[in-house]
Amino acid sequence: MSRAGCPTGIPTGLHLILYVAGDGPNSRIARENLARVCEKELAGHCTVRIVDVLEDFSAAIKNNILVTPTLLVCKPGHVVTVIGNLIDHQKVRTALGLEEAGP
Repeated sequence: MSRAGCPTGIPTGLHLILYVAGDGPNSRIARENLARVCEKELAGHCTVRIVDVLEDFSAAIKNNILVTPTLLVCKPGHVVTVIGNLIDHQKVRTALGLEEAGP
């Protein structure tokens, strides 16, 4: 594992890590939104790992996750962080590299 818990040597696609806190409302919404984006936009070109910080608090501490839900988008060479329930689809698409960042 490299920076922020992302695996090293990602060959293709994206590696997504979603940190959640149990089944709270925002965590549940984030899971649903991530599943929808992966299914509709990425069609199998990503791997997803869900980390419940209530079960694995040390992973959150180790990777400096202070707020949940937090999505780490691991791309070769860098990591993009999206905080929140992923309801802002444009922000999520931009983080995933599916559209250009706005002005």
